[in-house]
Amino acid sequence: MSTKQIGPLTGILFVALVIVAFVVGGETPDVGDSGQTVKSFYVDNDSEQQIAAGLLALGCVSYLFFLGALRRALRAVAGDEGGLSTVALLGGVMIVVGASIFAGIGFTLGDAADDMPASAVLALNALNSDLFFPVAVGTAVFNLGLALAVLRHGGLPRPLGWVALVVGIVGLTPGGFFAFLATGIVVVWASVVLTQRAAGPGPQQTTAP
Repeated sequence: MSTKQIGPLTGILFVALVIVAFVVGGETPDVGDSGQTVKSFYVDNDSEQQIAAGLLALGCVSYLFFLGALRRALRAVAGDEGGLSTVALLGGVMIVVGASIFAGIGFTLGDAADDMPASAVLALNALNSDLFFPVAVGTAVFNLGLALAVLRHGGLPRPLGWVALVVGIVGLTPGGFFAFLATGIVVVWASVVLTQRAAGPGPQQTTAP
């Protein structure tokens, strides 16, 4: 495997780490649950919450490297002056910020729930459940920026651009969580395409007759 393939593959790693983090963390308490119920959950599942938070944070690191590879591929296309590719990059960074916030809150709950009053645990659990706007905004901006860049300038398959456009539009609606999940498909698809290109032969040089 060449070093050029590592960057695109970090997108697949990001999706894998996020999935594992969701599985390990499990279903957290609802906002309407009692303080004792919420506190007991985090005390009893402290290790799982800390591990899930760590995996999510590692996923964010991987995603940033993928964004670098993606933007480089989009900027390499003729006609792209960097506007739309930059929008996609900023949307991805916003996803990282939102996911990192969730990771930080989840780790805090797993690490310190037993030392905090139930009211504080309730407040953090509410944030852990409802502080989704940073991720939702990032999801919409990333997908819309990527879609417009691909459909206008190319760089990736046009069907991927149409899928990203739909996901980005859904991200602007109350179905933003499902748009975030669907973003995983977009990321994996782009990762596979970019990895295959990196594995292929480089452009042949031609000489003038």
